[in-house]
Parts: sequence; structure tokens; C-alpha cells
Amino acid sequence: MRIDGQCHCGNLSFVLDWRGDADAIPARACDCSFCRKHAAVWTADASSALDVRVREASAHSRYRFETGTAEFHVCARCGAVPLVTSDIDGRLYAVVNVHTFENVAPSRLRHAEVSFDGEETEARLARRRRGWIGQVRFVRADG
Repeated sequence: MRIDGQCHCGNLSFVLDWRGDADAIPARACDCSFCRKHAAVWTADASSALDVRVREASAHSRYRFETGTAEFHVCARCGAVPLVTSDIDGRLYAVVNVHTFENVAPSRLRHAEVSFDGEETEARLARRRRGWIGQVRFVRADG
């Protein structure tokens, strides 16, 4: 299933080739302060593929905190956070924010709250290797 997503102004957009269950897309609300303040709700399927486009690089902001192992991609123009990436041993993994989906009925989302408080860094990276989107590429906005 193809899922299109983007920030509010369209500067950061993505196409997700969703290979998981299209009728039961996990939507996880992390309880960390960043995700709560941005009302971000994340999903991923390890077998899926993600293409990310950045229209204007100067309006693409990246933010890291705590362990520094995740990079939040923020549109500097509209403030939306469509995705998070994590570079693990030279491979890029990602989760996407379901609130930035353009073509998915809310009834397909299976909401749950999650907490990663106290998770050790190695366990966190192992969880991402297992569950985050493992085929991620940034492509030119015109290509």
C-alpha cells in the first residue's frame, strides 16, 4: 500500500511503501517530552520502504536530544515533524508520523501509548533495527 505524507506546507514529504497490514497500522504515541509537545504518533514496518523528499533544504531542520541516536526532521517553515531517522552502523532507519499521512483513513490506525524511559542505548538501537523502516532514502525533490 502506498502512503503519502508531508509536513503542513509540503516542504518535507514522503512516499511509504507500506508492506504491513493495511487495515491495522500501528500508531504509537511516545511519552517523551518532544513527542508529547509535538503530538507526534509514529509508525513503522521493518519490511517497508520510505522515500523522503526535501523541497527546500534551508527549511529542513534536524533535532537530536538525550542519547542523540535519533534525528527528528522538522520543517522550519511550518513546524511539523513528519519523520525520525536513526543511523545505525551506517544504515538509515526511520519511523513516520501518522498525523502527516495524506491518504490513510483514521480507522486503519491502531493507537497505543509507549514509553522508552530507562531503555539502554544498545537495547534502543536493537529495537529500531527490528521494527523501524529499514529501507530509507532521501531523494531529490525534482527526482
